[in-house]
Amino acid sequence: MFSHAALNASLNGISGVLLACGYAAIRNGKIVVHKTFMIAAFAVSSVFLVSYLVYHYRVGHVAFGGQGWIRPVYFVLLTSHTFLAIVIVPMILITLRRAWLEQFDRHRIIARWTLPLWFYVCVTGVIVYLMVYQRLGW
Repeated sequence: MFSHAALNASLNGISGVLLACGYAAIRNGKIVVHKTFMIAAFAVSSVFLVSYLVYHYRVGHVAFGGQGWIRPVYFVLLTSHTFLAIVIVPMILITLRRAWLEQFDRHRIIARWTLPLWFYVCVTGVIVYLMVYQRLGW
């Protein structure tokens, strides 16, 4: 059975793939394709955020059960993921706003930071899911 937590991890993973495709498109000069992928990544990430908040409202805190060396690894990963997940939201909005207003020079400046941080949050979200729910690493 496909759980709500698995859905959230899938949405995170899909967002990461869309970001990578958007990056590849802009590197190849395909601006319209880039725009489409980035808007799709934003939409999927938005659905993820709502789904994540609903899940944790209903379920509450889910504890990590790993012991030994994996425990500090998990908490470092979780801490960086959580901090950057908070920081990335306004960065995404600013980046998208600058593109929407066709302020492409300013868009590029912040997008160079937004894209890798957003991608990191997507990937680490999947890793956190695997560590907590699939017991990856322990």
